[in-house]
Amino acid sequence: MAEDGARLSTGFGRETILWPARHKPLLPARGDFRGSADTVKLHRLRPRSSRRRSGLVAMGYRRLGLRGLAALGLTAQLAACGGTPRTPYTVEQAALASLPGIPGARVYADASVETIATVAANPQRRPGGFTYLALSGGGGDGAYGAGVLNGWTASGTRPEFTLVSGVSTGALIAPFAFLGSGYDSYLTEFYTSGVAATLVQSPNIVNVLFGSGLFGDERLRSLVGRYVTPDLLRAVADEHAKGRRLLVVTTNLDSQRAVIWNMGAIAASGAPNAPDLFRDVLAASASVPAVFPPQLINVTDGTARFQEMHADGSVVTPVFTLPQTLLLRDRRLRTGGKANIYVIINGRLEPDFEVTKDNTLAIAERSFSTASRARSRSALATTYALARDNGIGFNLTYIDEAAPKAIPTKGFDTGYMRALYEDGFAKARTGAFWNHTVPAAPVVKRAYGEAVN
Repeated sequence: MAEDGARLSTGFGRETILWPARHKPLLPARGDFRGSADTVKLHRLRPRSSRRRSGLVAMGYRRLGLRGLAALGLTAQLAACGGTPRTPYTVEQAALASLPGIPGARVYADASVETIATVAANPQRRPGGFTYLALSGGGGDGAYGAGVLNGWTASGTRPEFTLVSGVSTGALIAPFAFLGSGYDSYLTEFYTSGVAATLVQSPNIVNVLFGSGLFGDERLRSLVGRYVTPDLLRAVADEHAKGRRLLVVTTNLDSQRAVIWNMGAIAASGAPNAPDLFRDVLAASASVPAVFPPQLINVTDGTARFQEMHADGSVVTPVFTLPQTLLLRDRRLRTGGKANIYVIINGRLEPDFEVTKDNTLAIAERSFSTASRARSRSALATTYALARDNGIGFNLTYIDEAAPKAIPTKGFDTGYMRALYEDGFAKARTGAFWNHTVPAAPVVKRAYGEAVN
């Protein structure tokens, strides 16, 4: 019997992928499921020619090296070379922009506490205290968060969250985390079946030069659409009506501001544009600039209609938690009992030594990952200080030094994501996965180790 999630080659380009029953994907992904109740097999024909990667394709598969390409594309400032013309609008119109038929759908993250409270506050008191889950960005490393959530379910200790917020790949996880363990199989499928790897197949450099992303078609938006079904929208709306909140962050590139989207309000609105808007927001939050096309979202200032351009939420913040003034000031968020903040970082926090290659893409990628880790640690330090000073439980998990690592061209490789998923699952199932402080910098760790020894 193969190990969990093992990939077996049967020759002639044919693969058999095995899952244990607990990891059975709910929906098929480019293949047909066969097998017993204990094991599910996904048979998929793979032409030999598709296994030959050109240098361009290899670049597109860098471990979050997609972001390296994004940085290269942005610094080259090639947007003026092409792209679809947009209808211009003014800063005054931007200030008045709203979503037709969906009041309370969003606020800017830098708005006043009172304004943010309109989308984040819990209007109903619920037993069991306040539990807040924050999910970070991280591309293919989102497999870790998916594994943690499913392993947490298996441990029997996973709570129902009062509020869930997601950024980038965390935004794709967020609806399923919000709806609970009944949706765990969706997460398993998305990050372990190979469907996520299809997002980075066949990159086209022409799309960077003259379009809006290396993978310039609508594959990300289409994949999101497969999972955002009418049933899922009804389920989100039902939980929203109970006082729970689901928030997703995007970056409005036109205004250069982070936007907090009230996904429950969108789902519950009943507006004819609500399903498309829900999908657009999730796709936008995960749309790495110059890699996946941003999403154009229809808005109005009351007299004219125009479109805003929204992209990856992690452009502004790698992980989002509500402003501390709101958490402390709005007592509706503290519903009785102990409050807990849980943060899942779909990435690494500790510096990772590596001799950087002397080429543009490697330098851009290394610079981006360095900045991202520093920003994540800074945001976490602020949240930890808030929790420590106010008696709120602080719980953090992230990809540590012992976790599987991807070689530069394998960040979205299914085998890597499956191994990362299993790492998160195993840690969460045993309960040994929460850190209650932000990890110290290496120099501090060394000093502490020398002091105690």
